[in-house]
Amino acid sequence: MDLMGKALEPGKHTIVFDFKLESSGLGEGGTWVLSVDGKEVSRKTMEHSIPFLMAIDETFDIGCDTRTPVDDSYDVPFHFIGKIDRLTYKLGPEKLMQEDHKAKALAQASVNS
Repeated sequence: MDLMGKALEPGKHTIVFDFKLESSGLGEGGTWVLSVDGKEVSRKTMEHSIPFLMAIDETFDIGCDTRTPVDDSYDVPFHFIGKIDRLTYKLGPEKLMQEDHKAKALAQASVNS
C-alpha cells in the first residue's frame, strides 16, 4: 500500500477510514479521512454520496475487490495477499429527515413492484 509516496512497512497496522456526511439528506456529500496507525494520510471531500440504493450486482468486499474498483490503479478482481486480523464496521446515527424517509420508501416500493 502506497501512502503519500511511502510504502507501509511490513507488520501490523491499524487502518481507519472515516466518512462523515456534511448534512442530512439523501445523496449529500461529505468528507472522508484515511488514517494509518493514528496518523492522517489522506482527506478528501465528495460532492455526493450514494443515496440509498446500489446496483444489484455491486458488492461489499473485504480483502478483495470483485466488482467496481475503488481506484483505477488496479484491475478487478484484486485480491489482498496480506492478513486481515480484524475488521470493525461502525455505523453512526441515521441522519435522514422525514422527507428523505418518504423518498426512500417510494423508491424501494418502485423497485419491489
